[in-house]
Amino acid sequence: MPRCAGCNQDSITINQSLGFCANCIKQKFNEYQARIHIIHKESRLEFDLPLTPPDTGKHKCRLCFNQCRYDTFGYCGETEHKAAYAYLDYYFDPLPTNCVADWVCLGKNEYGYKNLAVFFRSCTFNCLFCQNWHFKNPKKRKVEVKEILSSIDEKTTCICYFGGDPTPSLPFALNLSNQILKQRKNFRICWETNGGMNPKLLERMVELSLKSNGILKIDFKTFSEELSYALCGVSNQQTLKNIKLAATYFDKRPEIPILVLSTLLVPGYIDKDELENMAKFIADLNPNIPWALLAFHPQFYMTDLPTTSKKHAEQAIDVAQKYGIKNVRIGNINLLGNAY
Repeated sequence: MPRCAGCNQDSITINQSLGFCANCIKQKFNEYQARIHIIHKESRLEFDLPLTPPDTGKHKCRLCFNQCRYDTFGYCGETEHKAAYAYLDYYFDPLPTNCVADWVCLGKNEYGYKNLAVFFRSCTFNCLFCQNWHFKNPKKRKVEVKEILSSIDEKTTCICYFGGDPTPSLPFALNLSNQILKQRKNFRICWETNGGMNPKLLERMVELSLKSNGILKIDFKTFSEELSYALCGVSNQQTLKNIKLAATYFDKRPEIPILVLSTLLVPGYIDKDELENMAKFIADLNPNIPWALLAFHPQFYMTDLPTTSKKHAEQAIDVAQKYGIKNVRIGNINLLGNAY
């Protein structure tokens, strides 16, 4: 049975790589920070990524909160951030698709049409539970705006940028989005992101989604900054600020929510205490903001954890309803188990 190196409790929901339970991380973070950093260091060395955001170098990047100064590449792994091309994969999904916001999106009724999924191969976070960690593989394909534009046909009604994360490639994504909307009036622009971008860029993303009936989906990974450092390798403070900023646009288009939040129910870490803080945060902004609570699948450095239990998911729903959040759902219900 896994054991917390801090309080010595045994639990199936303690990740052996991380080595600490949620309570110890939040209550004694300064004491355990160096040991937590070791696992993030190992996970990044495997892919030749900078261990921390570089702060010396001739290139200066202001796309996200990391504020990298670098000579070779930034914390996200990108060497350049161009409007004409980016490193990504793209493919088409038939609508309705398994989008985080599928239950509130116009695409839920568009049978016979398709979504263009654009998967960027870099990220500004370092999540130990990353569900798409394979993007870190060094084999990357350079794709130009004109290639994607030429692939869009009359059956394509929306695009969703995700990954990885779209933040390191926002010059490309914003350029592509504007080019698409010049050609197609009825075409939704959607995003799925960790929310750590420069707030000026967030405003441009929101404006594009507003006018195209698209949705900004932000991964609300943690409320606690200490837990964010432990699970994601970085601070979550810019994400919290950007959620607040995006929420100010909510009433401009209440019939189709401009903002949807999603939280991965990581066993043992996104516990009742964390959920209470997250729910209160959302409710204080606007209880109408949809919140998707997603069942966890063991991935990357957290393969020893079980899938989210039904009891955990039900608890999360109860907490959301307790704070008056009006539109909440459980996603990935096929993963729910009974291990804890």
